[in-house]
Amino acid sequence: MVDPFEVRMRFTSQLRGLNASVMSAQKAAQYALKHRDMAEDLHSCILEQLETNNMNTRANIMYFIEHFLDMAPRGGQDDYVRMMQRDIIRVVDAVVPDDGSGAANVKVVRKVLHALQSKSFLDAQTVSQIDEVLKERDASAQDVTMSSPPPPSADGGESEPPTSQQHRGSSRRTGRNQPPRPDKKQIEQRIEEDRERHKRQREHVWAVPPGEDAEMERLWEETSDLGEDDVRMGEEEWAEWRAEFEARSKRAAV
Repeated sequence: MVDPFEVRMRFTSQLRGLNASVMSAQKAAQYALKHRDMAEDLHSCILEQLETNNMNTRANIMYFIEHFLDMAPRGGQDDYVRMMQRDIIRVVDAVVPDDGSGAANVKVVRKVLHALQSKSFLDAQTVSQIDEVLKERDASAQDVTMSSPPPPSADGGESEPPTSQQHRGSSRRTGRNQPPRPDKKQIEQRIEEDRERHKRQREHVWAVPPGEDAEMERLWEETSDLGEDDVRMGEEEWAEWRAEFEARSKRAAV
């Protein structure tokens, strides 16, 4: 019999070790599906790791959730989907806290939420309501980031740190304390992981599904309808080409 504590510890370790690779997300998802009898406990592990880890790990777990919900119904595990739908607000609050520290994760959350909506895991109204909250938190984080630094001292050096009374006054003016800043290692890790995800997205853009006419059908679907502007531009290009052709013919005849 599998020890429940060991299952939780292994799944927690996998969540902490998530990165930009799809394989790491699929491995963690498969582990959770394998131990479906502990669905409630493993779901709570996801929430705990979202609320206790750094912002990079939270972003990776957010991407993992999309892969996880994709795989859960195929494995007959709708319980995981229902629990995530129930706690999606808590998930967003953890990945993009209202203190401004998760500003870098706003785009991540939006992307995953809209992907979950397109796959019918979330309804449009829920995503729209959450998106309004994200806009407010993104704007608040920018206000804090762009707040003026303390003025230099009279001798040209840096000013003294503010007193507790001054700090409280500054906090009242900005509406919140300064959010904690990520260290250099976390920033470099995030840049590398974002680069890897963008690279994979570009590969998917050019990927063509199997089939004899798949490429032609894809081009047909992605091509916009022909409008009046397109007709006018075509006529202008044809007139220019014809004028150039006639001019070259005259030069050749001379």
